[in-house]
Amino acid sequence: MGSLSIWHWLIVLVIVMMVFGTKKLRNMGSDLGGAVKGFKDGMKEGEASPSKEDPAAAKELRDSTTIDVQAKDASNHKQG
Repeated sequence: MGSLSIWHWLIVLVIVMMVFGTKKLRNMGSDLGGAVKGFKDGMKEGEASPSKEDPAAAKELRDSTTIDVQAKDASNHKQG
């Protein structure tokens, strides 16, 4: 009694199709597929590291994103 049979799922599917319509369901499916594809493409771009292509570019990227904590603390103490 706790699990749903195939007939229950078919009835739920028919009700959902009646409420939303097949066109809206198709649009939602294509939107979801586009979002997943965009996410996968973004993950691939994020995995591509500049160090494999150009070690100098990787060092420059590292240097531009590194924060010198001691210098930041010293400037905060001088201001306050």
